[in-house]
Amino acid sequence: MSELPPNTHYVTVTSSGLSEVDGLYVPSTEPPKESESGTMSSLGYWNGMKAWDRADRKSERNPALSYSGSYKAWRLARIDGHLAYTIVNDDPLPTEGTPWDVYKKGVAPAPTIKVWEEDPREKPNVVFVLGGPGAGKGTMCELAMNQLGWKHLSAGDLLRAERKEGGKNAALIEEYISAGKIVPVTITVGLIKKAMTTIMEETGIVNFLVDGFPRSLENWSGWQEVFGADAAMPTMLFFECPLPILEERIMGRAKYSGRSDDNVESLRKRFKTYKDETMPIVEVFKKAGKVVDINSSKPREEVWDLVKEKLAPWSDHSLLESPLTERSECLLGLRPWPKKGKKE
Repeated sequence: MSELPPNTHYVTVTSSGLSEVDGLYVPSTEPPKESESGTMSSLGYWNGMKAWDRADRKSERNPALSYSGSYKAWRLARIDGHLAYTIVNDDPLPTEGTPWDVYKKGVAPAPTIKVWEEDPREKPNVVFVLGGPGAGKGTMCELAMNQLGWKHLSAGDLLRAERKEGGKNAALIEEYISAGKIVPVTITVGLIKKAMTTIMEETGIVNFLVDGFPRSLENWSGWQEVFGADAAMPTMLFFECPLPILEERIMGRAKYSGRSDDNVESLRKRFKTYKDETMPIVEVFKKAGKVVDINSSKPREEVWDLVKEKLAPWSDHSLLESPLTERSECLLGLRPWPKKGKKE
């Protein structure tokens, strides 16, 4: 039997008599197994026809939407695994435009089915944030999160969290970060994608500031491999600041940060890596007209005004004129940080 092409279709189910059936169905990831008709399934397929799981992974029956070889019918299951709706035919994809039948544990009315050639979910809107260590990237990203509702994903923070949790890549991440080197792209991109997917599913937020990525041409190639070479090239906020100022900021931060890489030896290695590996990718984005230069040696309020202006086209306009939160005022140096033990 020839190998089946990947299942790249998505299905939305709406307006059924059982709201638990409604939702998005994605290509099935069930491992190959024998169906009720004795046919061995393959990834994304059931009985030789494309098959789908619920996107929220809540169904007790997977695939939840599939074709029955015994009954020659498409069938759709409830979350508890009981079959609810069916339609008898041999259409290559779940039938659209023709009413399905209520079946066994189903409740009228039967749902409306729509098949999509690509994932219909809103795609993440990503802005890369780059600059030397101590350029103020993290501060400005947190301000955008507090004031404009963006989500801040720091590649470094994600890697440090993974290292702290002691996962299978913890030792490797520790080795690279301590040496001031760039962690393998497969690890970094995987953590970023996982974080974005979780946030979109749980909150509906799609605006992301990805801080500290891509740091090399290899990083960018890895991003394209995961998200698709045809995916739009994100805008990049590039925080420019003279190296002497960066060094002064980092050594000041070392007094309270608790980070193992905030020391003179690691700092010098990071500066060299930044110059040798990160600047070439910045040039690639500049040639594509995707870089917004931010002079981060200016006072923080001026830098924030510029960052807010550049993010405004994608932001919720009702938030653009919102007053600063207390934490934002602290981040901008407009009020002192509260003493430990006191609420902000």
